[in-house]
Amino acid sequence: MDTAATTDNVVTVEYVGDVALICIDNPPVNATGYPVRAGLDAALKEITAGGTAKAIGLYCAGRTFVAGADIREFGKPPREPILPAVLNSIEQNPTPVIAVIHGTALGGGFELALSSHARVAIEGARVGLPEVLLGILPGAGGTQRLPRLTDIPWALEVILSGRQVSAAEALEKGAIDRITTGTPRDVAIAAAQEVIAGTLPTRRTCDLQVTPDDQVLEDAAAMLKAKQPHLFSPLKCVEAVAASTGPLDAGLKFERQAFFDCIETPQRSGLIHAFFGERAVSNIPEAKGPTRPLESIGVIGGGTMGSGIATALLTAGYAVTLVEVAQDGLDRGVATITKNLDGAVSRGKMSAQKRDAALSKLLPTLKMDDLAPVDMVIEAVFEEMAVKKEIFTKLDTICKPGAILASNTSYLDVNEIAAATARPQDVIGLHFFSPAHIMRLLEIVVADKTAADVTATGFLLAKKLKKVGVRAGVCDGFIGNRILAHYRLVADYMVLDGASPEQIDHALEDFGFAMGPYKVGDLAGLDIGWATRKRKAATRDPEQRYAGTIADRICEQGWFGRKTGKGYYLYDTGAPVPNPGALRIIDDVRKEEGSLEHPFTDADIVDRYMTAMIVEATRVVEDGTARRPVDVDMVFLFGYGFPRFRGGPLHYADTIGAKTLIERIEHYAQEDDYYWQVPALLRKMAADGTTFADLNKES
Repeated sequence: MDTAATTDNVVTVEYVGDVALICIDNPPVNATGYPVRAGLDAALKEITAGGTAKAIGLYCAGRTFVAGADIREFGKPPREPILPAVLNSIEQNPTPVIAVIHGTALGGGFELALSSHARVAIEGARVGLPEVLLGILPGAGGTQRLPRLTDIPWALEVILSGRQVSAAEALEKGAIDRITTGTPRDVAIAAAQEVIAGTLPTRRTCDLQVTPDDQVLEDAAAMLKAKQPHLFSPLKCVEAVAASTGPLDAGLKFERQAFFDCIETPQRSGLIHAFFGERAVSNIPEAKGPTRPLESIGVIGGGTMGSGIATALLTAGYAVTLVEVAQDGLDRGVATITKNLDGAVSRGKMSAQKRDAALSKLLPTLKMDDLAPVDMVIEAVFEEMAVKKEIFTKLDTICKPGAILASNTSYLDVNEIAAATARPQDVIGLHFFSPAHIMRLLEIVVADKTAADVTATGFLLAKKLKKVGVRAGVCDGFIGNRILAHYRLVADYMVLDGASPEQIDHALEDFGFAMGPYKVGDLAGLDIGWATRKRKAATRDPEQRYAGTIADRICEQGWFGRKTGKGYYLYDTGAPVPNPGALRIIDDVRKEEGSLEHPFTDADIVDRYMTAMIVEATRVVEDGTARRPVDVDMVFLFGYGFPRFRGGPLHYADTIGAKTLIERIEHYAQEDDYYWQVPALLRKMAADGTTFADLNKES
């Protein structure tokens, strides 16, 4: 046996008889950065020059096969050798290469395996091409080689979904050749020896033909135009897969150009920002410190929010004590939880056995004293301070020392709630978003006296629940709802001044939101905003233009949206249509207030709405409620339906520029200089040329 090292030992070559072994060891995930690419290139040249090897086993050290690109190279000029060239040299190599996959082979890692001449997976391995989720497409042969090994329909589905595929499914479809057990090195030796013996067939994808399937391609393109009209890269994926029916060289050339077309779009930047931002929000010192024990959790309130939180906790394996004040409410809560879990089973997200195990950990009770042994309590009752303070006063006497007392409040002052206890250090806000077992955002609201290990435990809970935990400071509405309260005003102002709710919804849906603000209001329930306006009425500044008259009068009719069949829209015919009664109210209010009605274009609507959002988001960063711009972006991507391909409101702000934003604000201020004011931070950014991305780097 002889071993030679290449590229700082990231890629090594070892000889076992007439088998050459190439090992990639680039922790943590063996990413295809420059050292790996250069190492593979050097290894292949060394083995070819030696001339003794009859087969090459390619495997990886550590916990996984190559799991993607090196994130440190994102946004930088490519460095030779580029991955497509390395993979082409593997496919063209005269000595057959057998890729041994363990863990995950994703993106360039799967493309590396596809360029090899045989693929052997170790049990439990998964493969996939997730590039579309980043606004790009597989640019190193994935759109060309996968259809050649499988077929167009399956390859297209895998590429467009970006999902991870089990080894069993990949074997069934022909993307891999065998599933086995053993260590990667041992399997690589055995597989190479079988290739030499002729018992493991090899294939070069350049020799394989793709059966054309124009109908599948046309249907996929039509579906994307209907359901994802804003996205660029999925259609490019379809075009690239269509090119796989010709010679491989031509297909690879087409794919590479399509890849660069995607790279040049703003969507790629937005989606990559979203990808890294999801990971960045928990990368703060407070999330990494010691945590408290967390095995059993109490939930107070069996309504929509409480039952959703309980469902999420049970799904994650926690024992849950559900407390209600009346038996009928408790029964409804248990029924809702059961229905939620049954739905997960029917969708294939959970096995029946896991559902039964989860339900066995649910303790429904009318006795708050049953919360005495739990490690955490999450209160999810009415959004009224007096009610919450009463509950926390009781919890102070019931819960064991060190138990975490959390409120699911959406707006209220967590410091005031904490002051109702003798242990404010144990109190934290955990703001779930409805439906809590589905929505991924969790605002972790840190009060003035919240202990560090309580905050860290909040982030641990978010991770266990597979949610995106974002740290927020205490203020009315925290990050998301505070910003929402501000920019929703501008939509109402535009309605007062001549736009219709339907036009505003249409313009913002064209911008990329799944639903416009008036459809969202109807879905959430207009009575929620009504209650908030009444709560704030006493502290409302009389100099501020009141925007809630229309919504108040709609609510006074008992029209609360979908749940009553009427709101801004009617819902008795299925698809929402504008409510004539609401339109009459709008006309009446405009006349009473003497509004100076004027037309709005869709572009006007988007500009005002987004500028208002950016203004308050800037203030949230400016005063420290959000530590970093990326925290704001992730709150809106995962909690408020902000279009992911735009990266978030402050990432989008960078595409506009601070100077342009200031010009807009000052122009709008000619109509209303109370509402439209330039944040000091934005003026500073315009003066020194910095961006919100720069602020993320500084934090």
